[in-house]
Order: sequence, then C-alpha cells, then structure tokens
Amino acid sequence: MVELLLLLLLLLLPFLLYMAAPQIRKMLSSGVCTSTVQLPGKVVVVTGANTGIGKETAKELAQRGARVYLACRDVEKGELVAKDIQTTTGNQQVLVRKLDLSDTKSIRAFAKGFLTEEKHLHILINNAGVMMCPYSKTADGFEMHIGVNHLGHFLLTHLLLEKLKESAPSRIVNVSSLAHHLGRIHFHNLQGEKFYNAGLAYCHSKLANILFTQELARRLKGSGVTTYSVHPGTVQSELVRHSSFMRWMWWLFSFFIKTPQQGAQTSLHCALTEGLEILSGNHFSDCHVTWVSAQARNETIARRLWDVSCDLLGLPMD
Repeated sequence: MVELLLLLLLLLLPFLLYMAAPQIRKMLSSGVCTSTVQLPGKVVVVTGANTGIGKETAKELAQRGARVYLACRDVEKGELVAKDIQTTTGNQQVLVRKLDLSDTKSIRAFAKGFLTEEKHLHILINNAGVMMCPYSKTADGFEMHIGVNHLGHFLLTHLLLEKLKESAPSRIVNVSSLAHHLGRIHFHNLQGEKFYNAGLAYCHSKLANILFTQELARRLKGSGVTTYSVHPGTVQSELVRHSSFMRWMWWLFSFFIKTPQQGAQTSLHCALTEGLEILSGNHFSDCHVTWVSAQARNETIARRLWDVSCDLLGLPMD
C-alpha cells in the first residue's frame, strides 16, 4: 500500500507542480516596480533590448511615454521588437540602433550617432550580456565576458556621461547577478589567458558590474546622475544559449524561473522609483537593496578596476 501511494505521488508530482507554477513564480518574484512615474519627453537607452529582460524593460518605458532607443547587435530582430512595442504601447518613439558591445568601434559609432540625434539622455540601462561562452575574444582582444559585460558598458557609459549630466536628474542601471558572489577580479589574468572557466568568467564580469557601479556613484556624487546595479533573478531568457547544461537546468526547473517581464521589475524600480537618489551605488534584488560579497564592497579593487578599464580602453583616468 505504501509503495502504491508513493508511485501515485510520483505520477501526480509533475501535474501538481504545473498547477502550482503561477503561485511558485509569484512567491519567488516578490519584487514588483510600483512606481507610477510617467516619462513623456524623456529619452532612454536600453542595451540588449531585442530580447528577454531588455525587451520587457523597453516596452514598459515606452508604455510610460519615453522615447526609447533599442541598442542591439541584431538590428533586424530589433526592428521586429520595435514594431511589436509600438503596436502594443501606441508609442511610435521606439527606435533601433546598432550596438555591438564586443567591438569598441561599434560602441563609439553608436554613441556618436546618438549624441548627434538627441539633446538629452535621462535613463541608460546597461542590460545586454553574454554568459558561459567558450573561450573567445572581442574585436579588441578582450576576453568575451569581461569585454562585453563590463568593458563594453564601461565605454558606452563613459561616452554618454556628459549627456546624462546635462540631462540631470538622470539614472544609470547596470544589470549584474547574484553570481557575482563567486566572482573575483584577477588583474593578472583579466583576459583569461592563464586560466579560464566559462562559468567563473561570467561571475567575474558580474562582480565587475557592481564594482563599476559603486565607483561610478562615488565619482558622480553631486552631479545629479545616480547609478544602481541589479540582480534580476533567475529568468527564462536567451542568456543560457551557450550552455546545453544550463538550458537543461532551466527546463528542469522552469516552474521556479521568472518570466522576462518579472525579471525586468528591479531594473524598472531603479530607473523609475522616486526618492532613490540617496541609494546611488547600491545593489538591488526584487526591488530592494540587497547584500553584496566582500569583494564587491572593496573600494580599492573598484578604483583599480576603474583605472585598468580606462587604460585598456584608452580613456583618461580622471
């Protein structure tokens, strides 16, 4: 009898999990952006906005009346997303521009074009990223994770920073990850040439996002530009496309994984919520300030990473 009951339970478990999935997701994604701020006349740039969290973030900002730039590598896919957002929101001010974060020439070309087109920039959301890539390098010789996730956004932010200052109050949101807890900044092996692990390389780059955010907040104090890093949660997205193991894990635990719309909430919270300025430099998860690793709180590492990043990108250090 006991064996029969156990067998019955095992047979019913997938069905029970399926039925409970909406409640499970709700429980695991308690953070919701409750801001009612509207954005007519505001200009926004979202990187990686042609899919996943970036797409949902851009859609919500367009819904609130902003002029939204979808900065993405795949322009054709971006145009399809832009049309979908325009149809859904009724906002025709959704524009697609080419941005390949693995190529500094593309980053500079995007920034030059944007600065020619626009007089203002109120919100920059550095959302795009790569995860668990086989070892490879960007067009400029940087290891792909640190090159795209950190150095690409570092350069983009630097090139747009004066426009953000001119448009203050303005905000910068850097999408990081809980994975930063496993990250370390190995300055002697920043490009992964001495040793490399795809999973850890991702963690290192996400730690770099948080350190960049904190150092940027320190340097921007009093400028009217504030910055935040966020952990969006475990989200169903294309980010795991390079790892068959991670795709399998995502499928296995799909009941517990956030939708892209849920994953976008913390980015939206940091971009929109009034009164958040005093928390510039902090890290957020589920729309609340959250704890970061000891490495992520190390000001010495943050300042050194800033200087090294400037040196690699040929930027002035001050």
